[in-house]
Amino acid sequence: MGNLEQFRDEINRIDNQMAELFQKRMEVSKAIGEYKKEHALPVKDNARENAIIAKSKERISNEEIEPYYIDFQKSVMNISCAYQERILNGMKVGYSGVPGAYAYIAAKRMHPGAELVSYASFELAFQAAEKGEVDCAVLPLENSYAGDVGAVMDLMFFGNLYVNRVMNLDIEHNLLGTEGASLDSIRTVVSHPQALSQCDEFIKSHGFEVVEFSNTARAAQYIKEQNDPSVAAIASIETAELFGLKVIDKKIHTTRNNSTRFGVFSRIQNLLPPETRDDSCSFILMFTVPNEAGALAMTLDIIGSHGFNMRNLKSRPVKGLLWNYYFYVEAEGNISGTEGKDMMREISALCGQLKLAGTFFNE
Repeated sequence: MGNLEQFRDEINRIDNQMAELFQKRMEVSKAIGEYKKEHALPVKDNARENAIIAKSKERISNEEIEPYYIDFQKSVMNISCAYQERILNGMKVGYSGVPGAYAYIAAKRMHPGAELVSYASFELAFQAAEKGEVDCAVLPLENSYAGDVGAVMDLMFFGNLYVNRVMNLDIEHNLLGTEGASLDSIRTVVSHPQALSQCDEFIKSHGFEVVEFSNTARAAQYIKEQNDPSVAAIASIETAELFGLKVIDKKIHTTRNNSTRFGVFSRIQNLLPPETRDDSCSFILMFTVPNEAGALAMTLDIIGSHGFNMRNLKSRPVKGLLWNYYFYVEAEGNISGTEGKDMMREISALCGQLKLAGTFFNE
């Protein structure tokens, strides 16, 4: 009878063998998926799956674990089918909002060939990626005008996804109307409150009345449905194309430095190769520190002492714990290298919770 450590070593050895076999199986599954795509065959083949399950019973001599092996086999087949569906249908990308919204535009630009799936909230889109309903979720991290998106930061800290790509989307507001509309015919503009605020000078200079909508895309959809030349929407060029609206005036926003950073959230952490140039990549750390004098300063000093340039530091309250906070640090550099590993080891001794929430190339 061996000890616990010996059993665990044996499990590790078996897992290594299974990982090699799993990769080989998925490579064959990919070839089958490509064959099915070429020959327009369905992913699901019930007769084939039933035959595999029947064969599975013959492979296991221990009747006690036979049902567990069958469950394992079914799980493997489901994974293979999901992989083949991805090959046949492309990636599925979740976002919060409706077609035409800025999150939709960001998702489409980052994944032009993907199927975009709309969700009613950040949380639902995030959870869909966690569950595997979509391959990833595209969510806003911060806006240069309105600041960080606290709800998404909370999902990052408490959830199980990682940021593997970040893109900066310039927000350009345009005046959209029906084919018969013009600046002279318009009396009312509709849009999201933030868009209306960012175009306040333009609106006032023309004496327009304003009506708030939940987002810019829904405002554009309303204009399309009403077909009223006296009402216009404030939204993007892409939204105008989506709903077949006329662009009456371009770039009507007051500030010229309005942009939103969107992150791609996925289940797998993207650790960059250690040899990657430090100036080509960035990372996101999220952590808590003891409520003691100097604890945060010591943590930040460690990050800086290893040569990482911090360009963003934020704090958010920890839900359910009064006057407790977690911190968000975004820094430039490759955390997979020696300096990054040493830094993580040192700050982990200070932090109650520590999460490497994202690694990505600078775009």
